[in-house]
Amino acid sequence: MSIGYAVYLLRSGIFQILILSAPVLLIGLVVGLIVSVLQATTSIQEQTLTFVPKIAAILLALVFFGPWMFASLAQYTVQLFQQIPAMVR
Repeated sequence: MSIGYAVYLLRSGIFQILILSAPVLLIGLVVGLIVSVLQATTSIQEQTLTFVPKIAAILLALVFFGPWMFASLAQYTVQLFQQIPAMVR
């Protein structure tokens, strides 16, 4: 396996991680921002108010995006397994 091929594998793996984690992280970010603005405008400084909506939103995002994430990861894994003969040359 050449250095270029190893770099390609690492780059594609990191890209796959970014693509799979982006929807869940963005939903958590948006919900956190909304809760922060709500807390700032109403002066409610309850600590559980910051975590419960984010956890609920992230769980809903995982339920919604989970099948797509699993299918994408399975496709990537099959693609990696198919490239094993090219790696040993």
